[in-house]
Amino acid sequence: MAAPLKEQFGSDVVRRLAETLPVDRPSFVDECLEGFEELSLLARGRRIADVMQRHLDDDPARAVRQVEAAMGADLGFGYFAHSAFIGTYGLPAYAESMAAQHTLTRLFTAEFSIRPFIEHYPETMGQLAVWSADPDAHVRRLVSEGTRPRLPWASRLAAFQSDPSPVIELLDRLIDDPSEYVLRSVGNNLNDISRDHPEIALAVAERWLPGRPRLVRRGLRTLIKAADPHALRLLGYEGSTVVAEARLPKRVRIGDSLPVVVTLTGHGRILLDLRVHFVKANGSTAAKVFRGAELQVDGQAQLRRTISFAQHTTRVHYPGRHRIEALVNGEPSLLGEFEVVESTSEVPTIS
Repeated sequence: MAAPLKEQFGSDVVRRLAETLPVDRPSFVDECLEGFEELSLLARGRRIADVMQRHLDDDPARAVRQVEAAMGADLGFGYFAHSAFIGTYGLPAYAESMAAQHTLTRLFTAEFSIRPFIEHYPETMGQLAVWSADPDAHVRRLVSEGTRPRLPWASRLAAFQSDPSPVIELLDRLIDDPSEYVLRSVGNNLNDISRDHPEIALAVAERWLPGRPRLVRRGLRTLIKAADPHALRLLGYEGSTVVAEARLPKRVRIGDSLPVVVTLTGHGRILLDLRVHFVKANGSTAAKVFRGAELQVDGQAQLRRTISFAQHTTRVHYPGRHRIEALVNGEPSLLGEFEVVESTSEVPTIS
């Protein structure tokens, strides 16, 4: 099992960070490390930012310049402390903070620290428009990632959830960016927008097509997973005659895996997903969609997938009758039912 991400932000990083700052290093480190092991990754960054505020210059502009001057060392997630400091204590010093974030995003990311400036300073959107043409891909990515309405690990930008048009104006500047790193962020932003305004996201996607199917597919992935007919039609998944069927085991033990072989017959370009209706603790069911594949079917084709019934904290399995469907271009087709039984039960192989 991989080590927790916060382990990349340990006491050694704090000591190296202290060496870059104009602070009393022993007391700075001691204050940062008090109870440090119990803190989450983000809380560690915020703790150090608070200590930085006590040890750096009282004037916010000078303190931000001190933070920027300290950038350059290989600190990894340690730079989250710089981000937290700028986003929390740098707000009164707009010009200095924007310059520091331009430096920071080329070393780590400023997608979290930029958000308070977007909320408090309308001119930030104009600066992001300028940065959309920056020669550094990390800076251009900040334009799209920092304006995501639903950026993970960050507070939501409620104004953009209500009206995403200012964000879309920025995304339009980046849709032909030469960097895949930037384009993935653009797609993620459009996908955020689609969760609050599917009709707006679909209109934007239609305008971006043709010629950018990969970007549009990423931006509409939530709608595609939900089998939105407009999204599927935009990406060319319509008009097929494909029929899906499968042979399934009668029973699957908790802890084992379900092998699924789907036979597809017909003609057409399809997006095939599998939807399993899992039994919950109270006996009701909840559906989960598993990504299948994009296929061009001309006569017959097969898709093989394995669905795990191992117990996880994110998905607990219970005995009972389960149902599995194929989603062919969003249209459900029953593949069959099978019984999930306790791990000690005997099971035949194939029905």
